[in-house]
Amino acid sequence: MKTEPPKRPRLFAQVLAAAREYDASDIHLIAGLPPAFRVGGEIITALNYDAIQREELFMLAETLLSPAQRLRLEKERELSISHYDQTFGRIRLSLYHRIGVPEMSIRMCNLEIKTADQLMIPKAAAELTKLTSGLILVTGPTGMGKTTTLNYMIDSINSSRRCKIVTIEDPVEFEHPHRKSIITQIEVGTDTLTFAHCLRHVLRLDPDVICIGEMRDLDTIETALTAAETGHLVIATLHTPNTSSTVERIVSAFEGSRQPQIIYQLASSLQGVIAQRLVPTIDRSSRVLASEVLIATDAVRNIIRENRAHQIYNVISTSKHDSHMHTMESSLMDLYLGGKISYETALLNASNTDYMKHLLHGQTRKTET
Repeated sequence: MKTEPPKRPRLFAQVLAAAREYDASDIHLIAGLPPAFRVGGEIITALNYDAIQREELFMLAETLLSPAQRLRLEKERELSISHYDQTFGRIRLSLYHRIGVPEMSIRMCNLEIKTADQLMIPKAAAELTKLTSGLILVTGPTGMGKTTTLNYMIDSINSSRRCKIVTIEDPVEFEHPHRKSIITQIEVGTDTLTFAHCLRHVLRLDPDVICIGEMRDLDTIETALTAAETGHLVIATLHTPNTSSTVERIVSAFEGSRQPQIIYQLASSLQGVIAQRLVPTIDRSSRVLASEVLIATDAVRNIIRENRAHQIYNVISTSKHDSHMHTMESSLMDLYLGGKISYETALLNASNTDYMKHLLHGQTRKTET
């Protein structure tokens, strides 16, 4: 890092400035180590910074948190909140304890909503936002850009429709201005107790669109399905790796006697699933989005209704040209042929390595032609 080692009282401002300069997505402040930054998906330790002392982390927690937040951290030992900095914008602070010391991970939130082309979001995302009811899911592991895609979809609706959008987030990472729509952003832990608690009351707010930062538990999943089934557009994220496992995860969250009802609700209300993964570019300077898209066609609804989620992949792979659907392997192949990712990266991130090898066999990248 080129930044000069900061004076200790200015540590927080210095690491935020460095993160913006190097386009880091996250900062990690850990006792006994210099600040660490996630750049292009990899952790880089800033060697020209001194190791952070325990006392400095206690001081940062004392400075950044309100009395109520400090009490909550002391009681629950973990805390995730949004924090607005006048110079660097909104950030997400996640504090935890290690050997009694309050360490923290800091997510640098976007300052603006990028375009679909800049984000490489699949075309299906924009098409799905034109719908007025049903359930849209954005899925993938932690740190794979789900919240970014969710905010893109919110902004797309906000810019094109006169409606009311209610978001439930933990925490709020991007503050949307009112455009054509009215937007109410509710933060878990600040404005409401839990996702499920807020969802039980959200219909009283007269929403057209409900956005759920994360479907974490059975109550949240159940309420989201009901809202989608009763004429609202519900957009939510879920920690599942691909489209078929998303369907299986929702159904398996309920006990056996309730699963037939949930399968029926899901088959009726699901509109689409976007499963995504950020993968490193060839020079490893950044990451690009690979995705798998499922659109709830009649064939897909029948498969869900008959509890044959394992057949979803086959439907996607044979429907690419009809409905914007594509597999993760197809997306990775396009990135490889476009010269954006390496052969090894394509294989490493494929759900089916053998099939990925088959797709790539004999193909030549753009940069090699």
